[in-house]
Amino acid sequence: MRIVIDSNVIVAAFTTRGMCNELFEMCLVEHSIFLRDEIISEIHKVLINKFKIPLLEVTGIINLLTTSVHKEKPFQIKENICRDPGDLMILGTAEASKADFIVTGDKDLLIMKKYKNIKIVSPSEFWKINITKY
Repeated sequence: MRIVIDSNVIVAAFTTRGMCNELFEMCLVEHSIFLRDEIISEIHKVLINKFKIPLLEVTGIINLLTTSVHKEKPFQIKENICRDPGDLMILGTAEASKADFIVTGDKDLLIMKKYKNIKIVSPSEFWKINITKY
């Protein structure tokens, strides 16, 4: 499957050892992850500024992301599509990459449930979808 993982889920994957971590590892192996450079930059800033993760460790995370995911230039999305204009980049990246899912913890995106043919789900929902297919 083609997946766009929101920055909040990726940050959680590297700052906790819970479901987001396992989900991210599963996606690296079993799916195609699509991001945009700005999403990767946001992850970099949050890991350093909010979580105070050492620069060397953050550099390793960013290198993993840039070498393991597909980068996609997002489509322009009309501003009235979602409540938070900051989420337009995620929707545009998902549309441009022909994603099957957006995995996010963002309530403004989750309330949409779907954008065009792209399902918008929480990490736990995506986990259940993947577990039940086996």
